[in-house]
Amino acid sequence: MSTPSGRFAPSPTGPLHLGSLLAATASFLDARSQNIPWTLRIDDIDTPRNVPGAADDIIRTLVAHGLHWDGTIVWQSQRLAHYEAAVHTLIHTGRTFYCRCSRRQLRGITVYPGTCRQRRHPAPETALRVEVNDAEFEFIDRIQKRQQNRLFETVGDFIVKRRDGLIAYQLATAVDDGSDEISQVVRGSDLLDNTPRQLFLMELLDLEPPDYAHIPTLVSANGQKLSKQYHAAPVEVAHARKNLYKILCLLGQNPPVESEFSSCEALLNWGIHNWSMDAIPAVKNLPAP
Repeated sequence: MSTPSGRFAPSPTGPLHLGSLLAATASFLDARSQNIPWTLRIDDIDTPRNVPGAADDIIRTLVAHGLHWDGTIVWQSQRLAHYEAAVHTLIHTGRTFYCRCSRRQLRGITVYPGTCRQRRHPAPETALRVEVNDAEFEFIDRIQKRQQNRLFETVGDFIVKRRDGLIAYQLATAVDDGSDEISQVVRGSDLLDNTPRQLFLMELLDLEPPDYAHIPTLVSANGQKLSKQYHAAPVEVAHARKNLYKILCLLGQNPPVESEFSSCEALLNWGIHNWSMDAIPAVKNLPAP
């Protein structure tokens, strides 16, 4: 697919919950309202966290809600050569180093202190980090508005290839979202802090960043993000139409009464023709219904 498109990129670490379906629906409606393709990418390179059958379950759930993607599914596990090429490029910029610090050593440390910055040669049991500078990254989010971040102060040098040999999330995402095929990224605000790191990598790799829109993240009554990690309830496909109506309301789209819609397709068609990014609450968290 060469036409710029939107995308939904779930990790197969469990079934979709309402928060992830919210992101899927928002990205779908945004792409369809602009008459551009919508891509499904399965971010499955973190193999220790993958749950058998989860990808198939995600696919079935999307189909049950009428969220049909264009083209073939993109699997990150089939794109490893692209990520390794990016690692090679980063090494040749002179901005990477090999880190022996363990999670235990860094426990409680928010900003990497640069301990291993002088290790420029590979060694066993080391991660590859990219060295950041004190430049300020600024971008305009379509929902959360102006964002500013100094990586040197907020996260420090970060990992692009793990000590177990796996490509890190930040690098794989930067390579894929910075490709010519992706023009719009609509995702949860819980990923907002990742964006400056991904923009930094896109700059080093000479990639074109997409436009970003970070929708509110659904949180439970105690303020905890709905996530697979905290065992959020899976979406019930038997209530697909009700789920989509609920999502349109959460996204501030103000649909007519639910009884006016006979199917998921009718709801999505209404959502496409009435889509308003400006109507989405410009907050980072929303209470889950």
